[in-house]
Amino acid sequence: MTVFDQIGEDIKKAMLAHDSVTRDTLRNVKKEFLEAKTAKGGDSFDDAEAIKIITKMVKKGEDAAQVFKEQNRQDLADEELAQISVLKKYLPVQMSEEEVRKAVQEIIAGLGITDIKEMGKVMGVASKQLAGKSDNRTISTIVRELLS
Repeated sequence: MTVFDQIGEDIKKAMLAHDSVTRDTLRNVKKEFLEAKTAKGGDSFDDAEAIKIITKMVKKGEDAAQVFKEQNRQDLADEELAQISVLKKYLPVQMSEEEVRKAVQEIIAGLGITDIKEMGKVMGVASKQLAGKSDNRTISTIVRELLS
């Protein structure tokens, strides 16, 4: 079952359970999926694209929650955090920093890169291989550290 199909099924389950947070969050996800499908022509939408969309939504939610906390609006921050917890169920398990470090070391060794000037090449490969499993900020920090 694809992520798209799973979201549809989980919307139905949330409706039956009267879980408004999950229902509304997943409806927003489905809306984003449908917009992405129609924007690209529809045929190329797959789980990788779905994971990218959900990851972006989690990032936006985390940023919004941080802003709400800074503005002493804990009620709104809690809403965002509740939505984030629903979204994270659909993301792959995040790699630990040590796992990311090991994967990046293998990528660097495979490419034969030793200079920080070629960090972009490493980041391109690492971003694709670790997509959804780690955020680019962590990958970038580790790449920079290993090449310095």
